[in-house]
Amino acid sequence: MILITGATGQYGSQVIKHLIQKGVNVADIGAMVRSEEKAQKLKTEGVRIHLGNYEDVDSMRQAFAGVDKLMLVSSNDRGPVTNRTKHHMNAITAAKEAGVKHIFYTSFVRTPNHAQSAIADFQNSHIETEDFLKESGMQYTILQNGIYQEMILPFIGEKVAETGRILFPAHDGEASWVLREELAEVAAQILISEGHENKTYTLTNTDSIGFEQIAGYISACLGKDISFQSPPADEFQSMMKQGGVPEMYVGMMTMWGTAVAQNTMNKTDPALADFLGRKPTSVKQFIDQIFKGDNRL
Repeated sequence: MILITGATGQYGSQVIKHLIQKGVNVADIGAMVRSEEKAQKLKTEGVRIHLGNYEDVDSMRQAFAGVDKLMLVSSNDRGPVTNRTKHHMNAITAAKEAGVKHIFYTSFVRTPNHAQSAIADFQNSHIETEDFLKESGMQYTILQNGIYQEMILPFIGEKVAETGRILFPAHDGEASWVLREELAEVAAQILISEGHENKTYTLTNTDSIGFEQIAGYISACLGKDISFQSPPADEFQSMMKQGGVPEMYVGMMTMWGTAVAQNTMNKTDPALADFLGRKPTSVKQFIDQIFKGDNRL
């Protein structure tokens, strides 16, 4: 059996969709969820529902019973980053005790400067999890996913067409943006194929771009000029606060904008394209899909 954690989330649910599309018997797919109520759609499709909680090793030990391959989708806990690390370690511990044969872990792309980046704590959580997984003695496959293209939308703001500008402290930094669904498609492919034992894959796009180019793509779609402005981080924070943006989001936007400016996610690799058997969706294609003919954003 293949079991997916975080199965009702946007990534986990897409992995399950692609497993089914690739011909995996739905009875051989398990979904770990915190609440059965949120998994009704999966249950209706015939996916086996396993109740488990990242904070409860016993619950996961029971959820993982009879599982051969575990797709450990990284925790999205909004508390301290240390919570995520503990969640991952709990899951790995439970999986080993339950006799799971192989863990596939969704990590995050990193570059040599990651230790000094604005997202260093976030990166370190993944590094600590990877190390713990390797030291567990279990078979593993680590998927170091690039940053989602879908994240571009909150970064540029929902009123970009109205304001005519992108305000984000990314300066001239670039990132290798990837479509979440294509990452899920590749994860499903790796789950059902052989030869991935104890390997790490960097799953990014084949090029990196910055927000000046993104502004140009949006301009072409809307037929109007969209400018990109990158104020210093402290000035950006002040502007966000004055605009009534909640403190939590001000901090998050500043952190990720600074990380892009530092080129923390500026890393390309052919692995995603190789697994897909085609060139991954480009940022231009993504922007076209979102903005062409739709001036409401």
